[in-house]
Amino acid sequence: MSTITGRKQEVEELERLYNSDRPEFVAVYGRRRVGKTFLIKQALKGKFTFQHTGVSPIDQEDEKNRMKTQLESFYYSMLNHGLEGYKQPKSWMEAFFQLEQLLQKLDNGERMVIFIDELPWMDTPRSRFLSAFENFWNGWCNHHDNVMLVVCGSATTWMLKYLSRNKGGLYGRLTDEIKVYPFTLKECEEYFNHENIELSRYDIVQSYMVFGGIPYYLSYFRKGYSFERNSDMILFGNRPRLKDEFNRLFNAIFTNAEDCKKIIRLLANRNYGFTREEIANATGLPLGGGLSDTLTALAESDFILRYSPYGKGTGEYYKLIDNFCLFWLKHVEPNQDNASYFNDNFTSDIMKVWKGVAFEQVCWQHIVQIKRALEIGGVKSSVSAWNIAGTETKTGAQVDLLINRNDNIVNLCEMKFYSGLYSIDKYEELKLLNRIEKLKETLSPKQQVHLTLITTFGLVQGKHSGKVQKIVTCDELFT
Repeated sequence: MSTITGRKQEVEELERLYNSDRPEFVAVYGRRRVGKTFLIKQALKGKFTFQHTGVSPIDQEDEKNRMKTQLESFYYSMLNHGLEGYKQPKSWMEAFFQLEQLLQKLDNGERMVIFIDELPWMDTPRSRFLSAFENFWNGWCNHHDNVMLVVCGSATTWMLKYLSRNKGGLYGRLTDEIKVYPFTLKECEEYFNHENIELSRYDIVQSYMVFGGIPYYLSYFRKGYSFERNSDMILFGNRPRLKDEFNRLFNAIFTNAEDCKKIIRLLANRNYGFTREEIANATGLPLGGGLSDTLTALAESDFILRYSPYGKGTGEYYKLIDNFCLFWLKHVEPNQDNASYFNDNFTSDIMKVWKGVAFEQVCWQHIVQIKRALEIGGVKSSVSAWNIAGTETKTGAQVDLLINRNDNIVNLCEMKFYSGLYSIDKYEELKLLNRIEKLKETLSPKQQVHLTLITTFGLVQGKHSGKVQKIVTCDELFT
């Protein structure tokens, strides 16, 4: 029997809602493939009164008939749950009326759980779906203390706009919302252990660098194979498990999928990101409200991060933080036909460059664990990147992770993914000293810079390593 890895807080919350004595309306959202549906079905197994899943727009070539297709699918779900005596509805208002009749028939006084998965897919253009759905909750569900309505969707912006931040008939109607995040490294380790897949922590970190802790992707790993072989089977060759996954990701969530992919392709080219103006210039997308909405949608869906780099004033940058997209664009898309690409190129220079960038992403995704390792979990701090351009007479500096603390310490973090103990030579030490001095020029006299090394196994102590104040190893990222 399938069991849930991690998700303890989410499971407890769903159980609390189930056991309440009032009508509950909960929205569950998060990145596509992150395990939302699995979480709900396992946490509430055997307790569903009615279940339905919207039809993916990817599988509907005829846009004019999308509403008809959604209504037809919804009708068949009602038939499967015992609806009798009604013809296929022609509108969503009629469809939800029929659902109310079915639920009244099934009501035995116990908790009734209504689960509608991929709700945003059902809201097709000019279908008036939202009005009918509002009426269903406000006019029927909200008057039955034993109803628990659970809705789920990967289109996070739709879920937030029309449910969480709704200004109309659903304003303030949600009784709870649960965002499901990718696994942490620790949860990935728990998953592999549960599946009896033997991987070292070094390889689990590499799997995170490729697949980003997305449970659906990890489910394709097979025991008895190395990390490299598993990655080749999942991503490369004539019949990879995740063929065309990059396009399907965006086409299933965004109505302007091509614009989203343009932005993601651009952001994959520079680790610290681009400004909104740079994105507009490079992609040809108009610099206006439409671009702002698209960037917000990508950020809310956890593909990109909006942040303010240290020393840049009020300017905001947009940075790609989806590990899978980065690896896909850099390696899968141009090489997918090569069935042994990963294994053949594992030690190549281009793979080493990618590993350096990807490990930095993993560190950004485990800031909580890094702060815990530095024993500053209770210290207020901000996290950002920092860079200054060089000139003809002065060298520039780039730091991909700064932790600016309220206790007057700034952790300048160097992140190094290495197969053994990392060693700092004379030339590396000079680079680090330059970054420290450049950073000190921007700080107040009361602040100190602590050079912090985040690496796989630790540091070789030598005459050039003395400036390193703190070392965080991969094991500490698994806490």
